[in-house]
Amino acid sequence: MQDDRKAVKIVQTAGRKILGDFAPDFARYNDDILFGEVWSKNDILSLHDRSIVTVSALISSGIIDGSLKYHIESAKKNGVTKSEMVEIITQLAFYSGWPKAWAAFNMAKEIYSDESTTIEKKSSLSLNELSQVSIFPVGEENTKYGEFFDGTSYLNMISLNQVVIGNVTFEPACRNHWHIHHAKTGGGQILLVTAGCGWYQEWGKSAQKLKAGDVVNIPANVKHWHGAAKDSAFQHLAIEVSGEETHTEWCEPVNEEDYNALH
Repeated sequence: MQDDRKAVKIVQTAGRKILGDFAPDFARYNDDILFGEVWSKNDILSLHDRSIVTVSALISSGIIDGSLKYHIESAKKNGVTKSEMVEIITQLAFYSGWPKAWAAFNMAKEIYSDESTTIEKKSSLSLNELSQVSIFPVGEENTKYGEFFDGTSYLNMISLNQVVIGNVTFEPACRNHWHIHHAKTGGGQILLVTAGCGWYQEWGKSAQKLKAGDVVNIPANVKHWHGAAKDSAFQHLAIEVSGEETHTEWCEPVNEEDYNALH
């Protein structure tokens, strides 16, 4: 496979500004070799990858100072997303030490806060933006139930013990078909909306617009559907309520004209 990455020349002057008079050789090694040659050699490792390696090395070494802050800021500029940084520090916690991870998280949270706040305030989110503010990973494409969805959805099972909980993510305009959670006693479902904008509707009632923080209690034996708004990805936790003789009946798709009329 052809690698289409282009070399980017890194210009660094901090060494000479801070240590030029006191340690001129060290300053030159820092500016011209470390950054001018090593960091600039991104035909094999991209700046994105080098940032991940560097941040990991600093945290593992317990260097939680201005150097780490600089490299987390650089990582953000080099395309390391908030979600990636969270996963990096979480994994390092198990291999390098919990206190180091706490310190790194406090620094990363501050650096990525502007990005998160901007995204979270938006009324509509792309799938990529939603993944950056999502509490849980989006997961794999929902092929198991794909035939009962119009559009692309993703499923990540959070819990299969005690209470069954699935994290369901809908791309913009994706929605499931009308369906019923049957039960002799108990049963039904609870939706906890975690990101994006979407809709919920019960048969014979008006659709209800949903946003992060909303809770939907779906009674057993009630026909309904839920999914994303036309211009926004959408995510919720689906919590199965225990009951006797439970099963789901999938019905017809949501009428296209009715869905497009929602606003």
